[in-house]
Amino acid sequence: MGAATRRPTTTASSGWCRLADAPLIGNISRVTVLEIDTPHGPARAHLHPVDEPRAALVLGHGAGGGVAAPDLVAATEAAHSEGITVALIEQPYRVAGRRSPPRAPQLDAAWIAIVERLRAGELAGLPLVVGGRSMGARVACRTAEAAGAAAVLCLAFPLEPPGRAGKPPQSRQPELDAVRVPTLVVQGESDRFGMPLPGPSREVVKVRGDHGLKADLNGVSTAVRAWLSGVVAKS
Repeated sequence: MGAATRRPTTTASSGWCRLADAPLIGNISRVTVLEIDTPHGPARAHLHPVDEPRAALVLGHGAGGGVAAPDLVAATEAAHSEGITVALIEQPYRVAGRRSPPRAPQLDAAWIAIVERLRAGELAGLPLVVGGRSMGARVACRTAEAAGAAAVLCLAFPLEPPGRAGKPPQSRQPELDAVRVPTLVVQGESDRFGMPLPGPSREVVKVRGDHGLKADLNGVSTAVRAWLSGVVAKS
């Protein structure tokens, strides 16, 4: 289905504009794209609302990917089934057409600005779950406290980067361990980045497949739906 075309309407005081409706992704409809100013350039939020939402889920993409990644779509559909509005976020470097991400402080600062803008507007008053796939999951973990998140959803968390000759392994487990709110990690059982450890408030669900999480999208959706149902009920 083609995108509707209309001229962006800019609101100077809030630093955002409403762009043309986006093409539909999967079985998701009613998509609105918002352009949001950040300290590192404009980002985009693809807003997938539901009527009378119980909560909001804000998800970021992987390092070189986008918001149409199959696992992000599966998570969005799962959230919709639980009455949760979803915002899929494009970081400024992707909006600018670059594939290589900047350093973590820049990613985190842009993410916090995006979440703050959404919480002041379209997602105001809703319990907030943050997350993403791969790099987006790392950003969500590092900024969970600053964002005021009630829970964190990690799809394909990249636990250990590929080994480099002469250098010891570098685990990112501390980023997960630093999160103090309920966390779900959905990980492919053959993910080349490794398998994160569960924790007191962290559940790890293994599904068939690798880092792309494409082999068992039904498993991804089922895990996300069940977990969201529980964390939202407690919010």
